[in-house]
Amino acid sequence: MPAYVIVGMQWGDEGKGKIVDYLTQYAEIVVRHQGGNNAGHTVVVNGRKTVLHLIPSGILHPGISCIIGNGTVLDPAVLIQELDSLEAAGYPTAGRLFFSDCAHVIMPYHKRLDSAQERFRGKNRIGTTGRGIGPCYADKADRMGIRLGDLVNEALFADKLGAVLEYKNGVLEKVLGEPPLQFDDIFAEYCGYADRLRPYLTDAVHMVHEAVAADKRIIFEGAQGAMLDLDHGTYPYVTSSTTVSGGVCAGAGVGPTNINGVIGIVKAYTTRVGEGPFPTELTDALGEQLRTQGNEFGATTGRPRRCGWFDAVQLRRAARLNGMTAIVMTKSDVLSTLDSVKICTAYKVRGILTTDFPTGIDAFEQIEPVYEEMPGWKQNLSGCRSWSDLPEPARRYIQRIEELLGVPVCTISVGPGREETIERVDPFTLTASRRADVPG
Repeated sequence: MPAYVIVGMQWGDEGKGKIVDYLTQYAEIVVRHQGGNNAGHTVVVNGRKTVLHLIPSGILHPGISCIIGNGTVLDPAVLIQELDSLEAAGYPTAGRLFFSDCAHVIMPYHKRLDSAQERFRGKNRIGTTGRGIGPCYADKADRMGIRLGDLVNEALFADKLGAVLEYKNGVLEKVLGEPPLQFDDIFAEYCGYADRLRPYLTDAVHMVHEAVAADKRIIFEGAQGAMLDLDHGTYPYVTSSTTVSGGVCAGAGVGPTNINGVIGIVKAYTTRVGEGPFPTELTDALGEQLRTQGNEFGATTGRPRRCGWFDAVQLRRAARLNGMTAIVMTKSDVLSTLDSVKICTAYKVRGILTTDFPTGIDAFEQIEPVYEEMPGWKQNLSGCRSWSDLPEPARRYIQRIEELLGVPVCTISVGPGREETIERVDPFTLTASRRADVPG
């Protein structure tokens, strides 16, 4: 079965939405397998921008089936708003968009707890979006969550909500000093959501495995980035789900032997939103220039992203964690105004040189990036459509990154539009062992 995982290899915001949309032309099914509406994917088609938070980016292609898997957490109000927006824009969803009945539902107390807990942390705040993602995943692990299948069963929903709300109100009132939530208000609101969402519910695992049996090409779409992974990211400044490629197995219900390759989305520089370590961050005018030229503001929250140089140390770690077989590089056009560009090739941690990414948060308190400087290209890349169209310094920059990571760059994005893409080699046939097939 030709199944491929699309993973952000940095701290999210790598441009996965555009790339999933671009690669969907070669696929038949797109599956979102983790995260919630704390992530946003921006796609530009024929000059029109669409921002999606939950629904897979493949929905913008007619005839493509899209699935939201059991590993996601869903805010029904946001989901319905996205459905309405897509329908109004001329993208029908009936009969080709499906939600796992095992996906967990974000409830009002999750959002209330998220905001209150962040205030409670004070200077140790994580930088969450306040959308209830973490508390919803916590309830899933604590076995007190409410799933979509529960929501559409009114009697079962009433029983579960009553039991959970009594506990949550106790925490809100007695621990966090928040006012309680009312059962009747939540029940009426969410029963209304259930009526709208019921036709989309399905056994998503069964659907995926039917596609496996039919040898259909499947794209698994993740949210956030590898370094925000709950286990392998810069803990505790991480998200609440598994963002690495292995998360597909649990989040969509497929075995690892069903995965053919992992396509890593890598920005030509590095960004991060919210709190947490960022070794190559530029806090000067150059960082602001990258933010402005790259329009580095969150699609979900509008928060400005922190910007910095390309970090090959961090990327090597991500490549190993994900088994990355090919790279898609985005936003190479943003660097076009610079006289020179830098790549971080090593760190000095407490004065000791290393090429390994630290696992302990304390190591980042005394860390210094070691850079390799290369000539810039000072040329607008938006009109480039082939590898040979790129200026020589841009090609050398990309080739140097390939050398450092040991993974080929198969596709280069030179602008936000679907057409502003250079397809150097087919990422669906490329593996790390086929490095010689890449031109250059």
